[in-house]
Amino acid sequence: MAKEKKEIAEVSKAKGKYFKISPQKARLVIDLIRGQNVTKALALLKVTPKRACRPIEKVLKSAIANAKEKQPTIDVDTLYVYRAYVDSGPTKMWKRIRPTSMLKTMRIMRRHSHVTIHLAEKT
Repeated sequence: MAKEKKEIAEVSKAKGKYFKISPQKARLVIDLIRGQNVTKALALLKVTPKRACRPIEKVLKSAIANAKEKQPTIDVDTLYVYRAYVDSGPTKMWKRIRPTSMLKTMRIMRRHSHVTIHLAEKT
């Protein structure tokens, strides 16, 4: 007997691109809000002292606005973060160098992130 798969109706999604923060640091914040209720996720982002919270909060608010636009009768309290992930964007190599061991040098890299948040409705 196999388990029945529950179909989850995705309500909305939002994408934020080219945020100037490393994907590794942004994933720490995304892991906090994945699976949370939308209002609780916004409250968590307000009090978390990480730099990645501000752009992720913008994307989450955009996803909520998209849900309201798509279905005007939807109740925001029933929405939760169904899927959230961070992909790496382009890495810019600055024309500056950082010394390493044995007289070698490395270029300084500035990483960027793409944030995607999908919302679904609890039934």
